Amino acid sequence: MNHQGLSTSTAKANLTQFGFNELPSAKPKSLWHIALEVMKEPMFALLIGCGVLYMLLGDYREGIVLLSSILIIIFITFYQYQKTEKALDALKSLASPRAIVIRDGQRIRIPGREVVPGDILILNEGDRISADAQLLEENNLHADESLLTGESVPVRKSVQVEKQKSEGQVFSGSLVVRGSAVAEVLTTGPQTAFGKIGTALSDITQEQTRLQKEMKILIRNLFIIGGILSIAVVTAYYFTKGDLIYALLTGLASAMAILPEEFPVVLTIFLALGAWRLSQKKVLTRNASAIESLGSATVLCSDKTGTITQNKMEVTAIYDGNRILHKNIFHDNHLQLRELLYSGYKASVPDSIDPTESAIIKIYKEVIRDHTHELQLIREYAFSKNLMATTRVLKDVADKISISLKGAPETVLDLCKLSGQEKRKHLNALHQLAEQGYRVLAVAHAINVPNDLPETQFGFHYQFLGFLGLEDPVRPEVRHAIKESLNAGVRVIMITGDYSVTAKSIGKQIGLPKDGKIMTGEELAKLSDAELKEKIEGVSIFARVIPEQKLRIVRALQQNNEIVAMTGDGVNDAPALKAANIGIAMGNKGTDVAREASSLVLLDDNFASIVAAIRSGRRIFDNLQKAMSYIIAIHIPIIGLSLIPAFIPSIPTILMPLHIVFMELIIDPVCSVAFESETEEKNIMRRPPRETNKNFFGTRKMMFSILQGLILLSMVLTIYFISIAEGHSQGEVRAITFSALIIGNIFLILNNLSKTRSFLSVFIYTNKAALFILFLAISLLMLTITVPSFRELFGFEHPGYAHFKTSLIAALIMLGILEVIKYLRIFSRNKIA
Repeated sequence: MNHQGLSTSTAKANLTQFGFNELPSAKPKSLWHIALEVMKEPMFALLIGCGVLYMLLGDYREGIVLLSSILIIIFITFYQYQKTEKALDALKSLASPRAIVIRDGQRIRIPGREVVPGDILILNEGDRISADAQLLEENNLHADESLLTGESVPVRKSVQVEKQKSEGQVFSGSLVVRGSAVAEVLTTGPQTAFGKIGTALSDITQEQTRLQKEMKILIRNLFIIGGILSIAVVTAYYFTKGDLIYALLTGLASAMAILPEEFPVVLTIFLALGAWRLSQKKVLTRNASAIESLGSATVLCSDKTGTITQNKMEVTAIYDGNRILHKNIFHDNHLQLRELLYSGYKASVPDSIDPTESAIIKIYKEVIRDHTHELQLIREYAFSKNLMATTRVLKDVADKISISLKGAPETVLDLCKLSGQEKRKHLNALHQLAEQGYRVLAVAHAINVPNDLPETQFGFHYQFLGFLGLEDPVRPEVRHAIKESLNAGVRVIMITGDYSVTAKSIGKQIGLPKDGKIMTGEELAKLSDAELKEKIEGVSIFARVIPEQKLRIVRALQQNNEIVAMTGDGVNDAPALKAANIGIAMGNKGTDVAREASSLVLLDDNFASIVAAIRSGRRIFDNLQKAMSYIIAIHIPIIGLSLIPAFIPSIPTILMPLHIVFMELIIDPVCSVAFESETEEKNIMRRPPRETNKNFFGTRKMMFSILQGLILLSMVLTIYFISIAEGHSQGEVRAITFSALIIGNIFLILNNLSKTRSFLSVFIYTNKAALFILFLAISLLMLTITVPSFRELFGFEHPGYAHFKTSLIAALIMLGILEVIKYLRIFSRNKIA
């Protein structure tokens, strides 16, 4: 049946009338809702407490400023939320299940949310059905409707005369587990049976990752420490200075300094924006844990067809049973060639989206000009893992029956029951084609037609006709991507259904290790799990593999303590994708079952995109680690300057709550914007994968961050005591000390933005976000010192610009020390490596 489908204009009109094919989702948070969430944060309570205390003391201006700062924090939170929400919306759009529809007479693949009533859906095995639809045609269609009915047994579907019968309809959310069909969409979105039940689905799940759990424990521990220290500060301040109100203010300031409220915000933003950045590399993240795992991958198992190659099959060589012919000398007066191509054509499904079958049909139509044949399918013997060949029984307009076979060369040669000499002759030609990198299919036809069709293909008497040599060009970028993977310590394994000699030729083209071993699916099947675990070491190619064997490959590698990334596209790939540490489904040719079982979806089915994702994953992880390290480091001097005056009576209060709020307004955007935007480290793909059993922020990293913070604290205290020795007033001392802290903080940021480059890299590689925030920090600092009203608010007195040079010199010395430490660490790592 020829279906034209909707026109583009009608589809647009229907989309306007009926809306997108999706269920109503939660509305974006309003400004008021975000404000309520901010009010639940400990920092909000601390600011309220400080503001109220200042008001009670009669210092209305400082109290109002502190309370007003809440609005600034709400604005920053709202901006960060909006940025995260936009990233998630973009990902949800990409994550929408795909649907093949007929529009303007052409088959096109569109997001499931764009399907409209009246569309003609093409359903294949493994598809998640995107709307309620009436069947027009079907071929052995079985659907899993367990999401609707709770019944796990697949339901047989068939075209019904009575339109209302459920047997003749397919439903949104159900899954095609067998067969294929053509159906007309009846209802979409909330009007579907699935929508009426009111079940809400979200393709992007916000699961707690290992990293999030680790951060939760760290924040809890720091919260407990902060609470104990704050109580100690209040007690110590009261007994040393005898002023309860100022003791409470100092205690609240200390709590504000100690609590790392940036951690959860930074983690959420990094994971959301990280997923969005990966989508720019044509990789959709279906769960946040994949971002963590990417930097740990040690083995990358990839399908050949469509991932390493372009999936643009073309028949460029033919073996006619006697000699190998190349495309430039194909001609239609060669009788054996005519018979071979015609049988290959009849053994293929018309209008197939499979590139191999399309290539066979195309070469037949190019070479054989009289191809106006009306053929009716009587029976099809399907390709299976036990018998890798397809036989189609057809009847023409004259009621003449023909039986055509195509499939794996070894299988077809066995079905043709050839003599040993004939088989050796054909296998020799097969070997020659395979060595040239061709994917080879054998073609045969039945000599006679039995009265009753047999149950299996073994019941026919076939005559061998020849081989078709199909070429699927390697993607030009793959060789470089594989080289990059190997340099990064990621082993690459190619998995293919091709003949082993063909696979070896492709492996050589793409740059797989020359000493890598090849294992066939037949050899794999004979091995026990223990033997496979041992023999899989050094294997770089698996040939003649069926999808079900991928799961054994994944498990064997994992038993060798490998972190496995595995690609797949079919229903049978789903167990392996789910078992792999990083399952990667194909976005174009992949089934929805494979997509749902995977952590990542490759939107362009390109191997190079996987390697780009590993690179991006490492960058995201590095920048998150640097941001967390900076948060801990900068809190040390803030804590120190808050605690010291409480325990040493002779030292007046250095940091007031307003100063800490000012610091937080620099720290928050630096962590969540500047560090997130930082370019990748120069050695990012020349270092081994990250060990998964290591904590994200272990003791050594924690101690190094504390060391950085102590160096900054020492520098600030040195400036503090120098300014006292110079005879400055308390307000001048505070202004000089605070400016030293801000300048030191800026230099700390510049040092921490890269672990492998100097602080100048932020200018060379132009991290615009970092430069803007740092410029803003300097400008605001100048305002607090030069503008009298701000100066009074912050408790400053102007000591004269010449007195700030000490702060700048001290900060430069600190930066020099930190840079020396950085290069010593780099040298130490390189020496160990």
